[in-house]
Amino acid sequence: MPLHHTARLQSLSFNKMLPNLITLLALSAGLTSIRYGLRGEFGHAVIAIFFAAVFDGIDGRVARMLQSTSKFGAELDSLSDVVSFGVAPAVLLYMWSMSSAGGIGWAICVLFALCMALRLARFNTMLGEPDLPSYAHNYFVGTPAPAAAFLGVLPMVMSFEFEGGMFSSPWLVGPYMLGVSFLMVSRIPTYSMKRFRIPTRWVLPFMIGIGLLATFLVTEPWSTLGIVGLIYLGSIPFARSSFLRLEKRARTGNPNETSGGNHTNPEDPEQGIQQVTDRPLH
Repeated sequence: MPLHHTARLQSLSFNKMLPNLITLLALSAGLTSIRYGLRGEFGHAVIAIFFAAVFDGIDGRVARMLQSTSKFGAELDSLSDVVSFGVAPAVLLYMWSMSSAGGIGWAICVLFALCMALRLARFNTMLGEPDLPSYAHNYFVGTPAPAAAFLGVLPMVMSFEFEGGMFSSPWLVGPYMLGVSFLMVSRIPTYSMKRFRIPTRWVLPFMIGIGLLATFLVTEPWSTLGIVGLIYLGSIPFARSSFLRLEKRARTGNPNETSGGNHTNPEDPEQGIQQVTDRPLH
């Protein structure tokens, strides 16, 4: 190895390492959820996946803030997402419900993990594609990885709140997992909150609502998460409808109606329905 490469590795700053360390925390949380599942502590397993989603949401932002983006970090994040949001939920759901369905149950869980890997691989290849119109900047293609993991374990969350075995039945969980797997690899637009802007008059009510949400997450976590998951599922048809409406307006040549007042930077890799990826570019 050339001497200058050795010196560069020996002088690597903590700022360069911090985003990758956060990604490793996300990966550790995902793996820990599997450990909880093996012990039958499925509530703790869901919480571990939640922490993995939190770490996944901040590592890219930290990398961009510290100007420490790297290809190594991007690849590490993709691998972390596959494990934390693909493999971990699939294993949990198999141990919790789908094992009673035999080989078919295992095949459905494997399909869930494979769809997560395919989704991330597809978006990795889209990074170099040209920018899309401004109306597409507020949408993902399909369901993003953390949201898909949350939707996958939603029947488990609901079972924590409601007694009875309906939500743990493989006859319900199996078709539901197939639907979430389809959403991951589909091209159905879903809302992205990264560029979401709140009118000034709604800032205070929005902050109060977030405070109430945090309170309910502490006092009634499972019912609150269940309601949030159902609201997200219900928003998908509206996201598709609004995207198609904006796309139709763009074809008529009225740019003022399609911009939505959201002036974005075409060089930002987070923007665009095809450029908004599941992983931070660090």
